[in-house]
Amino acid sequence: MKSISNAIGFFDSGVGGTSIWKEVIALLPNENTIYLSDSKNAPYGEKSTEEIVALCKKNTAFLLQKDCKLIVVACNTATTNAIEYLRTHYNIPFIGIEPAIKPAALITKTNTIGILATKGTLNSNLFEKTSSNIRKKIQIKETIGKGLVELIEGGKLHSKEMTTLLTSFLKPMISKNIDSLVLGCTHYPYLIPQIRAIVGDRIQIIDSGEAVAKQTKAILSKHHLLNTDKNYVPQHEIFINKEKTSLENLLKTIEGKKICITEKDF
Repeated sequence: MKSISNAIGFFDSGVGGTSIWKEVIALLPNENTIYLSDSKNAPYGEKSTEEIVALCKKNTAFLLQKDCKLIVVACNTATTNAIEYLRTHYNIPFIGIEPAIKPAALITKTNTIGILATKGTLNSNLFEKTSSNIRKKIQIKETIGKGLVELIEGGKLHSKEMTTLLTSFLKPMISKNIDSLVLGCTHYPYLIPQIRAIVGDRIQIIDSGEAVAKQTKAILSKHHLLNTDKNYVPQHEIFINKEKTSLENLLKTIEGKKICITEKDF
């Protein structure tokens, strides 16, 4: 029987899923969390479905050993390739992350939206199923953000290489008259300032973080696992299986939270 004080678990193919984790701890300030950064195996987007499922099983086993009460799959590629398997084989609630193409399709005025995502996400059966009906009315311009995750994981978030790569991905989509850009990888919200500088103010940038946080709260409430004790002081543990400097740099803006970062092979 899970307790409300048990942690919410998160895993991603690296540090990017902390963009989701930040939204969750902002909305749910009384919850303990455990975040697993599988940076050693990043990016998942270039791997086969079988490899992705195997990594997700490994990550899930780690978080179950920590007695997590719910697991957020804070990775678009892992969700689109493995969420059905995880929900079928484990008796714990899972929250998945899918590219927010439905909200983008609802607000577009040009009937053309862009999506920047990994190869693994764009080629997945789940993404094809989700996008197939939308494609009947809306044009979706897909771009694989090859190399972006590696630069973020390598601490090159604000590098010249990043600017050059982003420009090469975004300019062709801008020329196709997109008015919404969906970020289909949890690493990419960290690139929003650079993306905004390239695309300007006319294009709306959409990510899934806030929606995932709200869904996490809803599922915890449904299972009577939401910690509503306003005097509770939560603990946040982060495990990373690679050198942690880039992760620490991404989390510098978080103040007033007790965060323990551990380098650990898993």
